[in-house]
Amino acid sequence: MIKSNLKPLQELLDYNFKNEKLLNTALTHRSCLNEPGVNESYERLEFLGDAVLEMMISVYLFNKYQNKMEGYLTAARSATVRTESLSKISKKHGIDTFILMSKGEESTGGRNNPSILEDVIESIIGALYCDGGIEAANHFFVKFILPNAEEIITNDNLKDAKSSLQEHVQSKGLTSPIYKTVKESGPDHSKTFEVAVIIDNQEITSGSGKSKQEAEQNAAKKAIELI
Repeated sequence: MIKSNLKPLQELLDYNFKNEKLLNTALTHRSCLNEPGVNESYERLEFLGDAVLEMMISVYLFNKYQNKMEGYLTAARSATVRTESLSKISKKHGIDTFILMSKGEESTGGRNNPSILEDVIESIIGALYCDGGIEAANHFFVKFILPNAEEIITNDNLKDAKSSLQEHVQSKGLTSPIYKTVKESGPDHSKTFEVAVIIDNQEITSGSGKSKQEAEQNAAKKAIELI
């Protein structure tokens, strides 16, 4: 499965690939591996892009907030590269529309799966790094990642739901939340997880998601409102 026209995406990225195959691979979900001519998904590029992104946001925060200590910088970095933040960028700019996935994956909500949307942002960064080096990756970072990062930091949205719940229960003298996976459903490439949150040996509520991390965050959001 090969994207016939990658020009619109390259115009969006403001970068022309010397090797378009890299960009095509960066868009290819593993559900396409059974398609004719497809022998690689975006996962290797995602691995690389994740590391490049972490380095770029770390350098930016280190230089930008010279009076902040390591704990703040770590929280700011985590907030700007977490699934919720990166998937939002994918949706906002329509990058999700370019992802290549099987009809089965799409029919089960794959194109709206935050984990996949996050993965593709990272794999594109990996592809840009391979094709044009750190300069090409940094151009993407400045155009797409940085505005979102600055918004998160300005609005002080550094804590995710699990961190907020942890602080909330501690302030009430309760034990730290425990997250327990209670159900897994769907095929291996498109699982849905249900996770319960337990506080003081009592199951408070549960949340679902396309990854355990997403399910835990959703459970924590609901728990905050109930405690």
